Amino acid sequence: MGYRLIVFPGILMMILFVSCSTPQGGFAGKRLHEKYADGIEKAGLQQTAMGAQWLAAALKSLEQPVAISIPYRETGYFAAEKPVAVAYRFALQRGEKVMVKLTTVPASGFLLFAELWEPKTDREPEWLAAVDTINRAMEFEVKKDGNYILRVQPELLRGIEYTLTVTTAPSLAFPVRPADNPKVSSFWGAARDAGARSHEGIDIFAKFRTPVVASADGTVTRVNENNLGGKVVFMRPEGKDFSLYYAHLDTQLVRSGQTVKAGEALGLMGNTGNARTTPPHLHFGIYASGGAIDPYPFVNVNRLAPKPVQANTALLNKFVRTRASINVHASPSVSGAVLFKSSSGTVMQVAGATDAWYRVLLPDGMEGYVNSLQVTKDMLRTQSLNKTQRILDAPDSTAASRLTAEAGTAIDVLGQFREYYLVDYKNTRGWIPVRQL
Repeated sequence: MGYRLIVFPGILMMILFVSCSTPQGGFAGKRLHEKYADGIEKAGLQQTAMGAQWLAAALKSLEQPVAISIPYRETGYFAAEKPVAVAYRFALQRGEKVMVKLTTVPASGFLLFAELWEPKTDREPEWLAAVDTINRAMEFEVKKDGNYILRVQPELLRGIEYTLTVTTAPSLAFPVRPADNPKVSSFWGAARDAGARSHEGIDIFAKFRTPVVASADGTVTRVNENNLGGKVVFMRPEGKDFSLYYAHLDTQLVRSGQTVKAGEALGLMGNTGNARTTPPHLHFGIYASGGAIDPYPFVNVNRLAPKPVQANTALLNKFVRTRASINVHASPSVSGAVLFKSSSGTVMQVAGATDAWYRVLLPDGMEGYVNSLQVTKDMLRTQSLNKTQRILDAPDSTAASRLTAEAGTAIDVLGQFREYYLVDYKNTRGWIPVRQL
């Protein structure tokens, strides 16, 4: 990038103190990220530009996360010279497990914080869980439908290449064994009795007297018969606040109070109750204190794998420019909201790559996604200065001057952002007003 990282010895010693005094493993008491932030303040680093930027980046990322869909995979780079954080917002359903995995280069020897948060409309986001700092992995069972935020931030002065993978999985085992070729053919909310009621579960079809099995370790709480469900079994999974309901059984194989293991047969599939005129199937439901819950996210095994990264990762942490006028999207999709319509030659920095998209940072701090094929690292042109010019460290008239280029000097024009050109002179990058060229 042309920048040199200069850290004074006293500041470096304070940063090393913060890192070494922060535990690498457990999460007793304060959270690890919170402990690290406290260490920055206790060491007086919040008074330095680097410490203040790290703390500000942590807050800003939670306030302005980028929007993604699960599954998601991103390869990115955190530069040592610039304290940053990135946060991703995505929707999850109750009953899913969200799984986060980080692989890094280097593989160890540093702190990389990754935390799951639940945004709140009337207060600050609520912390839920953190990626283990040793295995760099996390599983979290979702307790309610909604949006969630994952924040990732490295410690100070660490250059880290990473690949982030976020996927989901069912939190319960499927109630019919895969070998029995089950098929879900009726879902939550489908109309019943000419629209008089809605379906409070899913219907799973298989051969007559196919075993239906416990979706978790737990206890059978009721075995009886009723008009709608026919022969039914209720069970309470261990440690859960809801019950599983198995209906239309031909035969019940368990008794009330019996403890069962996941995969153990509870009964045999049939068509008892109000299912007498239908093919054999299991009506599977979940009930909590507030009523019925859609069971499909709890047991849905049909999950997509994240798409491989196709964008050129050699451009990570590099400045690029647009080939033409393009849209910067809020999410990596052409249907994502348009944050900014760039002109041809607009400069941006590549922060991450996902599928065929780049996550980019614009010079004003805006973050979004662009199609990787719509940007290039090629400079606009080389030209000679008509007069001596100050090269600024930001596209702002009040910015400090990085250096001065004399009249007649050849400079490389890399691109433009609003009323400023990004230029390269003597391996140093900075900004010159458009009107001066």
